[in-house]
Amino acid sequence: MPSAASTGSPACAISTACTDVSLFLSIVQRDLRLALRRRIDWLLPLAFFAVAVSLFPLGVGPERNTLRTIAPGVMWVCALLAAMLSVNQLYATDFTDGSLDQMLLAADSAVVVAAAKALAHWLSTGLPLVIAAPLFGALFGLSMAGLVALVLALLLGTPAVTLLGGLGAALTLGLRNGGVLLILLVLPLAVPTLIFGSAAVVAAESGQSAQAHFSLLGALLIFSALVALPATSAALRIAVE
Repeated sequence: MPSAASTGSPACAISTACTDVSLFLSIVQRDLRLALRRRIDWLLPLAFFAVAVSLFPLGVGPERNTLRTIAPGVMWVCALLAAMLSVNQLYATDFTDGSLDQMLLAADSAVVVAAAKALAHWLSTGLPLVIAAPLFGALFGLSMAGLVALVLALLLGTPAVTLLGGLGAALTLGLRNGGVLLILLVLPLAVPTLIFGSAAVVAAESGQSAQAHFSLLGALLIFSALVALPATSAALRIAVE
């Protein structure tokens, strides 16, 4: 006759999964509501991106071929730096007011908290950059193929940057001047995403296939999710102890 523990284990697993999904959605909804109230959190990266991209034509001149040539690198560098502006606050506020402790206590795995916080952060800061990028790309004279490649590359690349930024934010949580250390940690890790993202746009602009670059960006995103999320969850557990 099967024991109660063995018969109950599937039900317990289903219940735990449902609890984690519910907690994941609750954290995402909560962070998005807070982002709407604290508009500076998502407006500042977008404003930085717009200003930084707009200054390059003034610095290099209005020559159309030159702008089209530098556009992929400029757009990606500005997007990467803009994403770094707000990632330092990803866990800081919740760590200060004790909300992070409650989230980690409620979650069966801290990976759920890390994934939910990363998704909410990307939706509030990364997605606006993706939406705004085609407008500025058109100002630089990018073709339709280049604009499509830019959007697809940012859709694959910016979530990876957010995941890496979340890892850096967790590792520097509670440290004095942690923002500087975070940038030093994250920027070198984000360089491959920057290279393949800009290369995809260059390939599309020259009439070549950007499929290989998109595949590499997708691989980087999957690798970042598999490595950064568990590492972030471990760092969060250590930070709150």
